[in-house]
Amino acid sequence: MRSAHHSLETFFAATSIAVIGASKKPGAVGTRLLQNLIEAEYKGKIYPVNPKYTELGDLHCYADVGAIEGRIDLAVIASPAHTVPGVLRECGEQGIGAAIVVSAGFGEGGKDGRRLQEDLLDTARRYDIRVLGPNCLGLIRPHLGLNATFSKNQAGAGDLALISQSGALCTAIMDWAEPNKVGFSAVVSLGDAADLDFGDILDFLALDPHTRSILLYVEGIKDARRFISGLRAAARMKPVIVIKSGRHPAGSRAATSHTGALVGADDVFDAALERAGVVRTHTIEQLFSAAQILSSSHRLRGERLAIMGNAGGPGVLATDHATDMHIELAELTPQTLEKLDGVLPPQWPHANPIDILGDAGPERYGKALDLVLRDPNVDAALVMLTPQGMTDPEGCAEAVIKTPRQGKPVLTCWMGQKQVSPSWDRFAAARVPYFHTPEAAIEAFASLARYNRNQHLLMEVPGSLSEHAEPDIEGARMIIEGALSEGRRVLTSLESKAMLTAFRIPVMPAMLARNANEALVAAQTFGLPVAMKISGRGLTHKSDVGGVRLNVRSAAGVRTTYREIIEAVQRTHPDAEIDGITVERMADTRNARELLIGVVRDPVFGPSISFGAGGTQVEILKDRAIALPPLNSLLIQSMVERTRMARLLKDFRDLPAIDHDALEHALLRVSEMVCELPEIQEMDVNPLIATDRGVVAVDARFVVAPATTGPDPYEHMAIHPYPAHLTQHWQLANGTDILIRPIRPEDAEAEQNFVLGLSEESKYFRFRQTLNALTPEMLVRFTQIDYDREMAFIAVTEQGNREIEIGVTRYITNPDHESCEFALVVADAWHGKGIGSRLMEHLMRTAHARGLRRMEGEVISRNRPMLKLMTRLGFSVRPNPDDPEIQLVARAL
Repeated sequence: MRSAHHSLETFFAATSIAVIGASKKPGAVGTRLLQNLIEAEYKGKIYPVNPKYTELGDLHCYADVGAIEGRIDLAVIASPAHTVPGVLRECGEQGIGAAIVVSAGFGEGGKDGRRLQEDLLDTARRYDIRVLGPNCLGLIRPHLGLNATFSKNQAGAGDLALISQSGALCTAIMDWAEPNKVGFSAVVSLGDAADLDFGDILDFLALDPHTRSILLYVEGIKDARRFISGLRAAARMKPVIVIKSGRHPAGSRAATSHTGALVGADDVFDAALERAGVVRTHTIEQLFSAAQILSSSHRLRGERLAIMGNAGGPGVLATDHATDMHIELAELTPQTLEKLDGVLPPQWPHANPIDILGDAGPERYGKALDLVLRDPNVDAALVMLTPQGMTDPEGCAEAVIKTPRQGKPVLTCWMGQKQVSPSWDRFAAARVPYFHTPEAAIEAFASLARYNRNQHLLMEVPGSLSEHAEPDIEGARMIIEGALSEGRRVLTSLESKAMLTAFRIPVMPAMLARNANEALVAAQTFGLPVAMKISGRGLTHKSDVGGVRLNVRSAAGVRTTYREIIEAVQRTHPDAEIDGITVERMADTRNARELLIGVVRDPVFGPSISFGAGGTQVEILKDRAIALPPLNSLLIQSMVERTRMARLLKDFRDLPAIDHDALEHALLRVSEMVCELPEIQEMDVNPLIATDRGVVAVDARFVVAPATTGPDPYEHMAIHPYPAHLTQHWQLANGTDILIRPIRPEDAEAEQNFVLGLSEESKYFRFRQTLNALTPEMLVRFTQIDYDREMAFIAVTEQGNREIEIGVTRYITNPDHESCEFALVVADAWHGKGIGSRLMEHLMRTAHARGLRRMEGEVISRNRPMLKLMTRLGFSVRPNPDDPEIQLVARAL
């Protein structure tokens, strides 16, 4: 099975390049492009193209692409914007499948620019050309000497890949990297990203053997689903670090809910990165610091840090910054303290940070670090040094390098410049993370800790619905449709509570009273005391307009309060359309905490869920955590723990802990709601009263809008839920029960055992190579999919009280987003039982339902049973003109 990975190899491994618009004019883009390829000592062939010249330096210059006799892998186009569609057409006619368009004047260049970009894309699609740009700096592949940019920088070779939407930032980062001895495996400037975007480049770099870590500079996201899918795929293979501009927008958008006012676009972006398993930084220095520590092989088992050095002051600075960043300092065991007494002078402070004193030499550094790393309470160590009178910086550095790591990360901070720079070189050569200041080292460790947490979140693939009682989705949808049919986008209080009830979230019962007597009847029905709240269009925050009274305790008070609320609202909002007053039973607030659960629809990433402190002061307290749905128990726990309110939910003074299961249930139900109802734009449950007896929604508000639904019911979400609804039960003729379901990350062991159990012939038919076992990278790619661009179904059965895999089929969407390529393999012992047919039929139905029009694949000519199955399923079969061993099969869906 091929993948989109192969379609991008041409950009990163081109052996011949045509520079269209090459020039000798000083300062011209075409001149700089040609100079960079020559100065970088590009290992392939260079073909300048410009009808104005016959020669450019030592190179023959061609009038057009068609005049070149050799095979061209990559075209770099620097001609004027209006010529680019025609140039692409010439490239397509010559069989060129990849182009970098550095020319500007597209997309944002007014109506003409947008038309030119549409023409560019139409031509590229017609000739099956992938395009990087337009309006981009270009691409650099240092180990090949490939510098197809017009930058004045030459990037050094290394193992960091940089993808940037800003060409200017690429040049700035490369300029910073050279004196700091940072090298790159690839530098990619996306420009306008008319075709290739973050997701495409991430897919390639995830499998690139030259890349250990990936750096992203992001200004904005066009396609959240592709961006998140690409991020998640790459982050499963290697560290991804992101820096994004625009963290503090100049103005905030108008919002009709507390959540809308609290949650900004940057909050949602952070939530998306957490679910993608990546780390975000805020400065260029932090970006490379995080890359340095994350590219090391060690991963955290916990987050307890030991700080050790030869001076007290730097240790205190590091400790202060660690406290600011909520990093836990390790508490050394009594056994470790006792052993350290044997290697350190008596006056050492017997605490973390560990001051080994100013006369510490290499031997003391090595012995002390060894003891610290052996302590079970220590998960990582920061080793520091200041060059004092008797200090041997290089010797101490060598001692640290040679100390056994015990599987724990070690960071170093040799402070200074002249005396310690040789030690930095030693650390770099040994791939030991080193930093110049305590603050930089602590921030790098914080990045490692965040990465560790986010990698755990990445593995979670919850479905859209929990396993609790099924919600009344249709009933809730009818409430929304009723409001929209009346031209309303804001649901009434009663409608909002009915929505919560449909999803099994407890609410305080309420009745709408249209006069004082009806209010009295309602109050007597519920029992005094009651709460009374205004109900009407445009009255978003009831407390702000004097529309709320609590603990109304008498019958006379109910009627008086009804009149007072109506009069108060009419004074402040004379044009308000008042429906009446809702009368509610007062909630039991013994041992209560007021919480908020909210939803806001981000224009890029879709719905996000917020949790935090509730009540009337939510916008002042601003205590909230954000997560992208779908949620499960672990994701909810992580979200709740990120709030200041989390500490108040446990036993606190005379307050018992709240019912955490009830809170989790409510958050799961909200997750279900936003997954299944794309009409929801904003939602507040505020307050949600939480006690040791459960939770109850006292007030709620929904903002809705018509939703456009396509073939994917979850297209409004950035992260596709686990598609549990695609599970099928089936029984063989002999009574064996078979379960066909989408693959999950926890299927990795079953997938490996399945491949190990295949015959050598079956392995060759599937992978076209001799394969003993799946590599870790293959296992990740096969079992951790996004359920959007790709789908995989496994057939399993019970055997000896455990589930075994007996077949698997999958497809991955091609870059045209209209076709897909499939693969299928069935365990040898289960051939001839119809399992392959059943898997393929399910795969084809799913692909068709997702809007794909064509399915294709490659089958080895000797694989007669597979070819017979393909024919029976309606696939056409034809020989591959480039490889007689392969048959190409295809079918319209």
